[in-house]
Amino acid sequence: MKRPVDRIVEKLGMPQLIDALAVRLSGADLTSLLLEVTRRRAAVVTPADLMKRYATDRFVAATTASFSALRRAEDAVLSACADRYEAIALAPLVPLGTHSAIATVDQNKVLTTIRNNEVAADPTNALALEAATRRTVALRADPKSTDVVRLAASQRVVRTQHVSGPRRFAHFQLFGLVSAARDQGGRAFEALAASEHLAIHARALLGLGATEVTVALTDFSRGRSKSIMDSVRDALVGFDAVTCVDAPERTSGRGYYRDFCFKLHAAFGGVALETSDGGIVDWTQRLVGSAKERCFISGMGLDRVALELPGDAR
Repeated sequence: MKRPVDRIVEKLGMPQLIDALAVRLSGADLTSLLLEVTRRRAAVVTPADLMKRYATDRFVAATTASFSALRRAEDAVLSACADRYEAIALAPLVPLGTHSAIATVDQNKVLTTIRNNEVAADPTNALALEAATRRTVALRADPKSTDVVRLAASQRVVRTQHVSGPRRFAHFQLFGLVSAARDQGGRAFEALAASEHLAIHARALLGLGATEVTVALTDFSRGRSKSIMDSVRDALVGFDAVTCVDAPERTSGRGYYRDFCFKLHAAFGGVALETSDGGIVDWTQRLVGSAKERCFISGMGLDRVALELPGDAR
């Protein structure tokens, strides 16, 4: 079966087109070319075209979650962080290749711009870049620095894959957490980060009125993450309505997460829905260029939560 790009190249009668654009042109020249193409295409757009596009393009439609409910959800997770995690305001764009280079996300699932950038698809990617930058500065001052970087951000993100069904959106608000540090031995950092992240997610969901929260823990290493899972269970003991379960059958995230990962499902008086996901990644190892670096990430879909809050639009 021909790919769409093969059909286009054949139609234009330019078999070397893709190679010329991708390899032979410099980044600056390619940008100049694409800017001129988009300028000409934009020049013929009419107000009627805009109205039609706004009514049919899933990437530009307003969210169905109310603004006030989203603010409530965002305030809840930020408050749950207390002062331990530094909340930062991220740019809406990241460098081209960010999601595919460190997070193994197919580029076709990312909204790419023509200026060597791409629209953020997950705040943890940008947070990892910032964490790696801070860790690099710390390591220059002390090659054995054990400083822990703790960052948080709420960001509206875009994903291009076609999805359908309730609580599935082309753009949505994600709250992300990233912890990064040097390996402390005995998986101590990973256990601490996992416990902190899960406590924040649980505290926020309960504060928003969740009647039940289930934390599903998965060890892809079949035993190597036992100390992390034990630490998480201990950290969540004091949370009413929170239950920890093992989920060895999980396959999603294998290859994305390293060894340990989790999912949270929360019920707000009705059927429980997935709200959060997280685990160990090797992103800062690769960004900093040191096998000693460790990174833990997690995220919560705020639109999903906001739509469950009393008084929100459905």
